[in-house]
Amino acid sequence: MESITPAELSALDIAGSIIDVREVDEVAGVRIPGSVNIPMSAFMDRLEEVPLDETVYIVCAVGGRSSQVTNYLDQRGYDVVNVDGGIVGWERAGLAVEHGPAA
Repeated sequence: MESITPAELSALDIAGSIIDVREVDEVAGVRIPGSVNIPMSAFMDRLEEVPLDETVYIVCAVGGRSSQVTNYLDQRGYDVVNVDGGIVGWERAGLAVEHGPAA
């Protein structure tokens, strides 16, 4: 499984290619700007929203759920990368986050 650190990811120009698999209430508190929320609990029903023609980066709180989703997608031929440390690692690295409900 391929992975990337939050700092490495923040240096890339990949707006819209970050999928946050945390549940809706978790994302309402803090999220990575430009990320798309597809909760793990609804992932199978929303699989068609994951692009097949570009690299997608999967993030969760600390890396457990994103690792599972990354493995699942990788086995199905998606170009997918796990974000090590999740949103917690993102914040610890001092990277920009958004707070409050998504617009």
